[in-house]
Amino acid sequence: MNQAIKRVWVALTLLFVICLGGLSYIQFFDADQLTDNALNKRQLYREFDLPRGAILVDGKPIAESVPTDDGQFEYQRVYNDAEAYAHLTGYYSLANGTTQLESSLNDWLTGTSSDLLYDRLLAMFTGKKSEGASVELTIDGAPQKTAFNAIPDGVKATIIVTDPKTGDILAMASKPSYDTNELAVHSTSKAAQNLKKVSDIDGLSPYRNPAINNLSFPGSSFKILSTVAALESGKYDLDTVINNPTSVNYPNSSTPMNNFGEGICAREPRARLAFIFAQSCNTPFMEISQTVGEEEFADVAERFGYGQQLSIPQNVVPSKFPTAEADAAELARMAIGQGNNQVTPLQMNMAAMAIANKGVIMKPNMIDKVIAPDLRVIEEPKPEKFSTATSPEIAEQLAGLMEGPVKNGTAMNAAVPGVDFRAKTGTAQLGGESNHVNSWMTGFAPADDPQVAITVTLQDVDYNTGHNTTGALMKTMLKAVFNK
Repeated sequence: MNQAIKRVWVALTLLFVICLGGLSYIQFFDADQLTDNALNKRQLYREFDLPRGAILVDGKPIAESVPTDDGQFEYQRVYNDAEAYAHLTGYYSLANGTTQLESSLNDWLTGTSSDLLYDRLLAMFTGKKSEGASVELTIDGAPQKTAFNAIPDGVKATIIVTDPKTGDILAMASKPSYDTNELAVHSTSKAAQNLKKVSDIDGLSPYRNPAINNLSFPGSSFKILSTVAALESGKYDLDTVINNPTSVNYPNSSTPMNNFGEGICAREPRARLAFIFAQSCNTPFMEISQTVGEEEFADVAERFGYGQQLSIPQNVVPSKFPTAEADAAELARMAIGQGNNQVTPLQMNMAAMAIANKGVIMKPNMIDKVIAPDLRVIEEPKPEKFSTATSPEIAEQLAGLMEGPVKNGTAMNAAVPGVDFRAKTGTAQLGGESNHVNSWMTGFAPADDPQVAITVTLQDVDYNTGHNTTGALMKTMLKAVFNK
């Protein structure tokens, strides 16, 4: 063999080895990454020709795959009561991707979960199509529909109902909403057109669930946590008399912190926590924040869930209580739910859950059970402790204080005869020329044996709309839950 032929032979052998190695790497080592790549449409096309599992509420599908004869795929994803559940289900779309529960439950719904290996093997040997599992949610259809229908059109609002003893989410509704069916159509051009229409709706993102993804100022609803910090410090108790001036300047500033001008805080220049909490006076929390200190406030916030990663199984955006850069003035602002204090609606529901459940927050959860195609239950999450937010003794004291707003304070418009409801309201100033606010109410009932924690919030509204509508929505939910 002459030298030239030998070199060609070596070069061809090396190229063969490289090609074989590259193909082996792709097939055996990089297969999962390529399968999960968003640009890999082949996997998505294959899934669209398979019967995807249903998402169920009360045993009935709110999302299901039905046979279609449109010529593109064998199945079409269909959403029932679409707008009421849009922020929970999200959508399953060839053109627009997959969001919310359709995304986080994808392994179960497509049948690719390791829990369904037996079903896939059975389908392989019988020649049947592999089917996905169905997922039953903890959502109760009645309060979900009540919540969604009660929220007025044209406002940005969220209502959450949970079971504080288990963490089960019974209702989670938000407006504005949209019809998920419009984004799940097979036609890519129609799907793109519909996505643009949905994206143009003020206050709506089809990629976000407002209850768990939107951060905003909690206002005085955060005083639940501030009062816990005060009582835990040992420097305050229910009999401590605290200065309650109408106005006081923030530390090292000429900017004043004011009590609500239309309230009755001015009646007691020095007051106990029962009066301060019921009337939602601000200025005492200036003193409390400086006395208790940044470290203790941050610790309480963390125990209640601030900054914590949480999946329900949708991923929840962590609430923020940043203290690293907070001076005395900023800590005072955050103590009344302003400044850099930002929360999700679920975070404030967790605050109510903690007080209702003797200081323990159960992990919020939306999955009741996962059902295989042969109807066997393959997953059934058990209640799980999320954190100990405070002691049973402090929780009991807060539960007592939360009676005041409903009986003779800022939550009187939510009172329902025969229901012992405990609550805290909040009004967060947004600033600017509009003088708009975020309006909050979070609480639980009944006091002696809490069955539900309910949170209502309206975002970016004028004060009267916020105060009146938040109270009316809470009353509607209490009447619905307790059949009053």
